[in-house]
Amino acid sequence: MITLIVGTNRPGSNTGKVARHLEEIYAELKVPLRVLDLKQLPPEIFSPDSYAEKPKAFQPFSTAILESSGLHVVTPEYNGSVPGVLKYFIDMLKFPESFERRPVCFTGLAAGIWGALRPVEQLQAIFGYRNAYLYPERVFLPQINSLLDPNGRLKDAELLGRLKKQAEGFTSFVESVKGIKLR
Repeated sequence: MITLIVGTNRPGSNTGKVARHLEEIYAELKVPLRVLDLKQLPPEIFSPDSYAEKPKAFQPFSTAILESSGLHVVTPEYNGSVPGVLKYFIDMLKFPESFERRPVCFTGLAAGIWGALRPVEQLQAIFGYRNAYLYPERVFLPQINSLLDPNGRLKDAELLGRLKKQAEGFTSFVESVKGIKLR
């Protein structure tokens, strides 16, 4: 199973809208997918005590990562970086087994012209440090507000094609690296 991480806890986020497209694409590919939306993190995870002992309500998030064959991270760019909640989420996961030898893929989106290049590269450094296998085909969605219609759907068929190609390639990458069949 692949786990799709919605890398912000902002309600109504564009990240969530892009993640929904990816959910549809993986469903079309008949790839089992679990979605972890960081806006659903339990509030008690933000207690300073969580560093020593994770709250029980966080267990499904941790388990989802550990049971995943691969992770597809969708991240926005906040202030030239990764959203704080995404970095904190990473920090709360078990070390080293959460990312050790786990395939990871990145999709970035931003209001600016670089499409979250900076946070994706920052995440690649973090996941690389944690010995994850980085899928090299990243997708960047610049000026995201102009790419979405009033219903939150991507208007550009070429960008949708890139997302589909990324999901197809990542699925094959996970199958190859993990020696499994996802579809």
